[in-house]
Amino acid sequence: MNRERACRIVCLALAAALLVAPWGVSYACDEKGDAPTAPSLYERLGGVNKIAVLIDDIIERAYVNEVFKANPRIEKAHERFPKPAYKFNATALACMVMGGPQNYTGRSLKEAHQHLRVDEREWQELITIFRDSMNSFDVQQQEQDEVIAIIESTKGDIVVSSG
Repeated sequence: MNRERACRIVCLALAAALLVAPWGVSYACDEKGDAPTAPSLYERLGGVNKIAVLIDDIIERAYVNEVFKANPRIEKAHERFPKPAYKFNATALACMVMGGPQNYTGRSLKEAHQHLRVDEREWQELITIFRDSMNSFDVQQQEQDEVIAIIESTKGDIVVSSG
């Protein structure tokens, strides 16, 4: 799966998702060992364990959120799909699109969400949940903006058009 397609696969899952603090920034050398390279978003967020904690928080918030509970399709999906499996898949996806070594092998975001009929209000609520969760873990603004940009890149695969 190419990098662009991977970025488009980030899940409402409720996504997928992403990061945690503190963010120790370190620089690695390239393969030749002579030029420092900037750490990936995955590294800046603290790697898989911190991203998993954030994803756990985001999904817990989403499962009790009144906006999502009002959509019977989302509510039914929450009842049908085991929460631990959802968290695992969302963590793998988030890590992969942020430059980590994990490999997401689940369905595409479009396939996973088309039956949910996610609307603009629900989409905006998802962004709020991500922001609230990232703020609660003191994620730096630059990393938050990068995460939100990745999520926004998937909107066309998740939100139903209003036309």
